[in-house]
Amino acid sequence: MPASDPRFLIIRLSSIGDIVHALPAVASLGGTFPEAEIHWVVETCHADLLAGNPFVRRLIGLDTLAWRKKLLSGNTLESIARGLGELRKAEYDAALDFQGLYKSALIARLSRSRERIGFAEPCLREPAAGVFYTERVTPRGATHVIEMNMSLVEHLGARSVAREGWQFPLPRTEADDKYVEQRLAASGSSDFMVINPGGGWKSKSWAPENYAELIRLLAGDIAGNFILTGSSAEEPLIREIIRAAASPRARYFPSTIIQFIALARRAKLFVGGDTGPQHLAAAVRTPIVALYGPTDPARNGPFSGADITLWNRGPIDHTRRRPQSGHLSGISVESVRAAIHQRLARAHE
Repeated sequence: MPASDPRFLIIRLSSIGDIVHALPAVASLGGTFPEAEIHWVVETCHADLLAGNPFVRRLIGLDTLAWRKKLLSGNTLESIARGLGELRKAEYDAALDFQGLYKSALIARLSRSRERIGFAEPCLREPAAGVFYTERVTPRGATHVIEMNMSLVEHLGARSVAREGWQFPLPRTEADDKYVEQRLAASGSSDFMVINPGGGWKSKSWAPENYAELIRLLAGDIAGNFILTGSSAEEPLIREIIRAAASPRARYFPSTIIQFIALARRAKLFVGGDTGPQHLAAAVRTPIVALYGPTDPARNGPFSGADITLWNRGPIDHTRRRPQSGHLSGISVESVRAAIHQRLARAHE
C-alpha cells in the first residue's frame, strides 16, 4: 500500500494508441488514490493527448526520438540532462513502466523511484529492460493490452476496473469542436462515417484500391458521406482513393489529433486498421469495423463486444520490426461491406 500523499511516475512515451491504452490504468490509479500526485513522462510530440487529464498533475515531455538522431550534439546532451534532472528531484514512491523498452526502463531507474514496476520478461518488448525493475508483474487472465496495463496499477493496490468502466479522459476544446462542426456543416456532412486508410506499417494497411471500391459500393446502399482522415504525409494516398472512388460524397478531412477526436465523437462508424485513430475512436465509443493482419486484435483491437474485427491471421508481430512487404491482404471488399452493414444495424438495436 503506498504511503499517504504518494508520488507516482507513469512512463508511456508513445505512440498514440499505446498512450490511449494506458489511460484507463492511470485513471484507476488516480481514482483509487485521489491524494496521489501523478506525473507522466511522454514524448513531447504526443503531450497534447494528455492535456487537461484530471488524474495527471504534471507532464514531463522528453524528445527521445531527436536524442537518437543528434546524440553527440551539445544541445541534445543538455536537453537530456535537463529532462532527467526533473525526474531525479521528484522523489517518486513508484515508477510504472508501461512501455517495456530498455530506454523506458532506464528512465524509471534514473528517476530514483523507490519502486520500479514493469512487466515480467514474457510481456516485455525488450527483455533486457527488466533488469532495471524492482518489481516484475505477470498479468494473469489479461487478454487486452488495457487489461495488462491495469495489472501494473493493481500491483500498487489500485481498483480493478471492468471493460465497461474504463475511463479515457481525452482532451476536448471548444475551439476544436467548433472547427469540426463548421467543416462538417460546410460539406453537408451531418451524417457520415470515418475511413482511415493509413497505418504505421504498410502490412497493417488495406490496399487503397480496396478502399476506393468499398466507397463505390457503399455509395449505392448507405446514406451519408465518407470522411477520409489521415496525417499530412498520407494526404496523397487519400486523394488517390477519393479520385478512384469517383463519389462526390467522399471527402478528405485534414485535422489535428484533437480535432480528429472531436470528429470521431460525431461519426456513426469508423473503418480502418490497427492505428492510433482507431484506438481513439474506440476510446470515445464510436462504432468500429477494424481490419487486422500482423497484430492480434484480442490484444490491442476494439474492446466493445458490438464492434467487428476482420482478421487475416498471419504471423503476429507487435515489435514494429515487421518487413514492409505489402499491403494487408486476405480481407475482401465484400466482407468489409457486409461488416459495415452489420455494425450499423447493431448501433440502432
